[in-house]
Amino acid sequence: MIFLRLLWQIPFALLILITVLISINEYAMARPSRRTKDISYTKNAASNSDAERHLLDVYAPRKASASAYPIVLFIHGGNWNSGSKNLYAFIGRRLAKQGVVAVIVNYRLSPAVKVPAMADDCAEAVRWTVQHISDYGGDSARIFVMGHSAGGGLAALLATDDQLFTKLGMGKNPVKGAILDDPAGLDMFDYLTKMEYPNDEQYLIPFGDNPALWRSMSPMYYVHAGGPPMLVYTGGRTYPSIASSSQRFRQRLQTVGVKHEFTVLAGKKHIGMVTQLFWKNNIIYHDLLKFVGAGL
Repeated sequence: MIFLRLLWQIPFALLILITVLISINEYAMARPSRRTKDISYTKNAASNSDAERHLLDVYAPRKASASAYPIVLFIHGGNWNSGSKNLYAFIGRRLAKQGVVAVIVNYRLSPAVKVPAMADDCAEAVRWTVQHISDYGGDSARIFVMGHSAGGGLAALLATDDQLFTKLGMGKNPVKGAILDDPAGLDMFDYLTKMEYPNDEQYLIPFGDNPALWRSMSPMYYVHAGGPPMLVYTGGRTYPSIASSSQRFRQRLQTVGVKHEFTVLAGKKHIGMVTQLFWKNNIIYHDLLKFVGAGL
């Protein structure tokens, strides 16, 4: 019995220690930044149940600056049916600490809506950012989008599909560049046409059964000459579908002449591609800060 009690107590004590260390680290990261939570970015929520999914958080540097800071709007992943901005405070803190105003967004999820509504939500979050980010020290002329997994696919759509903004009454696409972290959904038309992997039918819930919609929600087919520059990262041990679609996306960027950098991070799995952003010396942050002009 004593041995069994010890087995239970050791993990619990370790959990407490880890929690304390994370809290201390969070406090250390929080000091240089100012967080404003749960800002509604749309006035057109379909129902009260949508309110939480139409919220964003802003993380701004506390340090005064002679010029406005660049903006990175981060879109979480989660298979198009899960995820929350609340899980990614560490990205907001890290970016703000390094001279970037971070906007971390929620959007509606499947099965309540399909991917076109998710893309519309993210476009509305960008519009809110254009209109209000100067109140937080941000430069509305330097808005970059970033996302992991499904969020990476949505970020790529924002950067390539100008119609997402013209239908909001915006004269031009305000996205100046994209940072795609192990992006999913770059070519769902190809993916869902082939159905090569187990359980692929699950993606018919967020994407529907109409091939025309699969194509319309695939950034691959919107890449065009003169499009914004991109940083694209994939894990060396990520899912085969993400590895192959990212390579084809890279080829498309090359073909039309879009400025980009493509990096494979050896040994990284899909989840590790986002959890690595907990450390400020991560290569993605290193490249990102130069890409968005932080410190300029």
